[in-house]
Amino acid sequence: MDLGLEGKVALVAGGSSGIGLAVATELAREGAHVAIAGRDADRLQAAVHGLREVAEHAAKGGRITGSSLDLTDPDAARRWVDEVATEFGALHVVLISGSSPPIGTTARFDLADYQAAVNRVLYPAINLALAAVGHLRAAGWGRLLFVASETAVEPIAPLVLSGITRAALVRFAQGLAADLGPAGITVNVLAPGTVRTPPVERAAARLAADDSEYEARLAAIGAHSALGRLARPEEIGAVAAFLASERASFVTGTVHLIDGGAGAMGPDLPHLSGTAPDTFT
Repeated sequence: MDLGLEGKVALVAGGSSGIGLAVATELAREGAHVAIAGRDADRLQAAVHGLREVAEHAAKGGRITGSSLDLTDPDAARRWVDEVATEFGALHVVLISGSSPPIGTTARFDLADYQAAVNRVLYPAINLALAAVGHLRAAGWGRLLFVASETAVEPIAPLVLSGITRAALVRFAQGLAADLGPAGITVNVLAPGTVRTPPVERAAARLAADDSEYEARLAAIGAHSALGRLARPEEIGAVAAFLASERASFVTGTVHLIDGGAGAMGPDLPHLSGTAPDTFT
């Protein structure tokens, strides 16, 4: 399937690892010029090298650049957007994938924690999007994508800070979709469930008593879904690439829950496991 991305200019914030890197990889494979940014210089360099190999193998002429950047620095983030648009002569696709707030229930946090979560997750995404809007309008065609979380649509009590910030991000994205639709620019939100990314792998490593338990811990983290496993980053990347494409021209203002059917499974109720059919009826 030709996604119509060859020669398009894509900017991927948080593109040096995890979901962001998976999206950048799909875009590079489709022949887009891809600019990524991330905090860790070594990880960024490795990501750029890998993306250039993908682009070379695709033989579609896409160029790859990387910038070491703290996306919570609003001035630096806006400069990066402008520099990418200037270097490549346009900007067509923007994907914003940032960090996640701490885990915990509502009463665990004080006001400062809530403010910090908004500063860490919501404001950097809004800042980048607003910086990109003028360039997308100038191109006369655009795709703006936000990577949120399943918490944007599903309440998960231990992830209250994620839910608050991601739900707010959805409303911002939908407002942008209404504003930018007449200019041929679509705006959508990805809401992935648990994905096998470096933070999830680190969590599994902390939970495991030794190396022999590591994969079992990862399996347990992903068990509560219809598919019974964690998502792979490239599975989220494939959805993002479609939404970034010409083929998705009538898809805007939407939230795409990519949770392997976890929402369809309902809550995890271990007290019902193995009980007789009429025990609770």
